[in-house]
Amino acid sequence: MFDTTKKSLKELLADTQTGKLQLPDFQRGWVWDDDHIKSLLTSVSLSYPIGTIMLLQTGGDEVRFKSRPIEGIKSEGLANAENLILDGQQRLTSLFQALFSDKVVDTRDARKKFIKRWYYIDMRKAVDPHADREDAIISLSENRQLLNFRGEVIIDCSTPEKEYEALFFPLAKVFDSAPWRLEYQKYFWQSDPEKVMFFNTFESEVIQPLIGYHIPVIVLSKSTPKEAVCQVFEKVNTGGVSLTVFELLTATFAASDFDLRKDWQLREAQLRRRSTQTGRMLYPVLFGLQSDDFLQAVTLLMTWSKRKNMLASGKTPDEASGVSCKRKDILNLQLEDYRRWADSVTKGFEKAARLLQEEKVLTARDLPYRTQLVPLAAVYAVLGDSADNAGVRNKLVSWYWCGVFGELYSSAIETRIAKDLPEILDWMEGSVPPSTVGVANFVPSRLVSLKTRNSAAYKGLSALLMRDDGRDFITGKSIVERYDEDKVDIHHIFPADWCDKNGIDPHHRDSFVNKTPLSSGTNRKISNNPPSKYIIDIERLVGGATLMDEILYSHVIDPQLLRADQFDQFFNARQRALLERIAQAMGKPLETGLLADDESPEQFDVDEEIAEA
Repeated sequence: MFDTTKKSLKELLADTQTGKLQLPDFQRGWVWDDDHIKSLLTSVSLSYPIGTIMLLQTGGDEVRFKSRPIEGIKSEGLANAENLILDGQQRLTSLFQALFSDKVVDTRDARKKFIKRWYYIDMRKAVDPHADREDAIISLSENRQLLNFRGEVIIDCSTPEKEYEALFFPLAKVFDSAPWRLEYQKYFWQSDPEKVMFFNTFESEVIQPLIGYHIPVIVLSKSTPKEAVCQVFEKVNTGGVSLTVFELLTATFAASDFDLRKDWQLREAQLRRRSTQTGRMLYPVLFGLQSDDFLQAVTLLMTWSKRKNMLASGKTPDEASGVSCKRKDILNLQLEDYRRWADSVTKGFEKAARLLQEEKVLTARDLPYRTQLVPLAAVYAVLGDSADNAGVRNKLVSWYWCGVFGELYSSAIETRIAKDLPEILDWMEGSVPPSTVGVANFVPSRLVSLKTRNSAAYKGLSALLMRDDGRDFITGKSIVERYDEDKVDIHHIFPADWCDKNGIDPHHRDSFVNKTPLSSGTNRKISNNPPSKYIIDIERLVGGATLMDEILYSHVIDPQLLRADQFDQFFNARQRALLERIAQAMGKPLETGLLADDESPEQFDVDEEIAEA
């Protein structure tokens, strides 16, 4: 797949100037600052190695990327790219800007402030064997001066004559130094012959090694598969930001004059659009949706459709290609497949968001698993309006909560997604329930260990209580109605401070069993007070004990046990009630059981952290 060679720096920079060497469109911009550039110039001037450059041949049938020139080169009139830079963009661009472009370099200082710089080498220090070469590389402002902190000029190379006098050689002239040398010699010919001779030393020790500098180059052949290009790019760019499949497909589709980035921006704007009346997002649960999620749903449908067609043509299940949405499958997505499914997937995500809103998963922060949106959107894309009937909806709701409370989307996610789409669609046609429904179970002892939003089931329980008409303690109105205005969050029922003073175990104190969705006003009213006190205070505002009891029942809280500050009895009663809610949501009974001898609540905490990661 590749060859190794070496090329002269001059040849590489010349190829970037003519356009023979360009960047694939997925490469990010040039970002090196002034210090990085000076350090690189130091290494090259000393003939030190600066690493390998990796290129990709163009013209392959499978990999066709839109290309662009490196920073500082206009695209008009360039030759067709023969090779694309996969690794080495920052180095080659820095060297081109400083040594080859003969234009001021737009870069940044250590504080990330944008600056313009010309690069020089102090000739005296460069030939001094006792001097540090790094001190010899100097960057000057746009007017070719260096000022001290008082604003006084300490180095002035604003004219060629001042360059000669200061013995500062402009590195932009290194590959065409003869004209500069000729004028330099004229300047010193009679006044200082030693400086004329001095240039010979500088030329042999600095300029000639720079001109003869070679860089190791790895060239990937044009037959290299797209997946391999992506993986290689990520391996060699460990110091940068990982390349996403979206960026790679953007470059691929651009070769067919399709702007995937612009298309996604329009779809993202549609999915994030706001109400003209309230100004709020229509689908806030989709706020965290990413471009890769969208491509995964499109790929899922593409592979499902191909398998379906293969089976219809008489191929056996083993002969037909499988349903999948892994990285390599997304990378193999063709533009025609994207165009076929993109509109349906957009509508599918909207329908998925509406279903979750009806189930009171209200924001992206409350979403148990973002990844579960992918198969749900894909199902809606296939079923269309037929998904709106009660029978289909009830099945989708059962599947969704089985995924959440079975905690099945915390690992092996791509495999789970690929199984769910065809199995759910078959289920709608009368087949057996999908494996996500079949294997899902919520062990009762798990409830005690749910303590933070790191757990999908923790978020799921909060949504269930709001879905089943949990009401605000103070106003008596539905928590959902007050969600935005009153900053609803999950808070303790028996305050943490009270629990500590009364010897309640921290695992029980912080379990969701002792928590519920409450408005910020209610939480302030509760404060650190015992329930027996704050309930009396709140029911005066509500209008009596009867109405207060109804509100507490809406959170599956036993009012009498709360009024009596009976934490253990309250905890056991609410645990049973919450388990009933979970079983109803999943549409199946729960397996009963206690913690095994080798299990502990602490272990569940670790599991939650792993799932979140």
